Amino acid sequence: MIWWRYPVIAVAGYLLGNISMGIIVASRYKMDIRNYGSGSAGTTNVLRTLGWLPSAMTLVGDALKSFAAAMLGFWLLGDPGLLVGGLCAIIGHNWPIFNGFRGGKGMACALGMVCALNWPVALGLLGVEILIAGLTGYVSVASIITSALFPVVIGFIYPESGNFWVYLGFAIALAVITIFSHRSNIRRLINGNENRINFKKIRAKPDETKG
Repeated sequence: MIWWRYPVIAVAGYLLGNISMGIIVASRYKMDIRNYGSGSAGTTNVLRTLGWLPSAMTLVGDALKSFAAAMLGFWLLGDPGLLVGGLCAIIGHNWPIFNGFRGGKGMACALGMVCALNWPVALGLLGVEILIAGLTGYVSVASIITSALFPVVIGFIYPESGNFWVYLGFAIALAVITIFSHRSNIRRLINGNENRINFKKIRAKPDETKG
């Protein structure tokens, strides 16, 4: 009987997702990142508000927690557990119960989960997101397009796998969750008032006088 492992993996993944690196990093500067910029606790808002270094720390930390959740699931249940753990970590990141259900938008976590599944693919998707963001100036556009690529990539990686439909289902769920989390960005893009990022003007880190 292994059915009990699914809720264990799901709960563990969700709780790991509640660990918000954006909130932790911003607290170093005595601020709640959710009260600044877009109000998100994710990598992009940290980048806009605090700079490159805090943003990189947030990206790595958020990716690692979903990676850890996915690997815990893999240890307990193989690939199905990996998918459940990673997906629940993303849900916990986006809607954390311990942070008032105000989290990030899940891209860093999604990449961490994909990294657990296939790290070269995760690096490739990260490269695509960076390229699109650099060309357009819209991180939200880059995140939405990259999210939409998840099911496509899975289709190419596991076309003959016995678990193909399981992988594809989770990839679609991952894309839907991530794109849904960007719905406010989509509205602003449609209305023509989404903010671009000028990467050349972003500082490395905040002034130490704020710490």
